[in-house]
Amino acid sequence: MSGLILLGAAVFGYLFGSIPFGLLLTKAAGLGDVRDIGSGNIGATNVLRTGRKDIAAATLLLDALKATAAALIFGHFSANAAVVAGLFAFLGHIFPVWLGFKGGKGVATYIGFLLGVAWPAAFAFAAIWLATAKISRYSSLSALLASLASPLVLLAMGDKLAAGAAAIMTVIVWVKHSENIVRLRAGTEGRIGKTS
Repeated sequence: MSGLILLGAAVFGYLFGSIPFGLLLTKAAGLGDVRDIGSGNIGATNVLRTGRKDIAAATLLLDALKATAAALIFGHFSANAAVVAGLFAFLGHIFPVWLGFKGGKGVATYIGFLLGVAWPAAFAFAAIWLATAKISRYSSLSALLASLASPLVLLAMGDKLAAGAAAIMTVIVWVKHSENIVRLRAGTEGRIGKTS
């Protein structure tokens, strides 16, 4: 039975996570296809380039909550099922089958995963993001450092399974931010509050 529950957690998490809220919300608002602007990404950062802060905020919230919801739903069965559901919600967001496996960069959904499986780690993520953003004014660097710290925070909390899942997610987040990393090294990455 536990194997079936974990399989169900993976399938549900992936399908729920693959809902492209950024794309759906921008189209519903009459803003066209968000993939045709900026980075072509479906996440909140690119949605913000439409000029609609409300739609971007809604995208951020929904992209986070789909991992939180998946983890909480399957957390009723076991902690392992919660981690699997949250991880696969993250994977669904990054690689949605409906969009040719081209989704977002996963930062919001990563936070949603942490909220669902170990909420203090989500607060640590947010604190690191905010501190880095305040100092550097780079959103991408903030996300990279916060994601790098998260598996260590979870290990310190004694949650090895969640730490392992977070480590996988961190690697994917870094790969998805490879172009940002190149720009950071070159000094050409756009800063928060400034257009580039």
